[in-house]
Amino acid sequence: MTRWIHITSASLAWCLILIFWSSTLVSETLGNPADIQAVKTFILYGMAILIPSIITAGISGFRLSCGRLNPLVDRKLKRMPIIALNGLLILLPSAVFLAHKADIGEFDELFYGVQMLELTAGLVNFYLMTLNARDGRRLSRPDTNQNNVPATEKRL
Repeated sequence: MTRWIHITSASLAWCLILIFWSSTLVSETLGNPADIQAVKTFILYGMAILIPSIITAGISGFRLSCGRLNPLVDRKLKRMPIIALNGLLILLPSAVFLAHKADIGEFDELFYGVQMLELTAGLVNFYLMTLNARDGRRLSRPDTNQNNVPATEKRL
């Protein structure tokens, strides 16, 4: 059950980031101010789904990794704090700020500067989550060493 929860929550978070990122690009390039405002509001409300899905993916991933000594697991575990901090320190505050600026119709240099920061941070998280998904698929292959390696054994 934990594996299913992990895959579902991580996939949902990955899809939401892709939707947020691409809808921002489309609204900025093809839309008008009302479209941009709608997208920024949608993203802010979408955080209520994205944040719990990332937390759930992190907790379930940690539970799945307990006791496993595997380089793929290590890489996934090292990426998670970056994803979480990026989201907490850059993406969430940017979403709040951009939604507010869009609501009052202030599409100034500061708005677009923060927008570029948000797009960059979103792309970083999307990339790191894609790497985690790749490594997760590799871990689930039958040919991957999924057994616990004794702590006394050296790792490659």
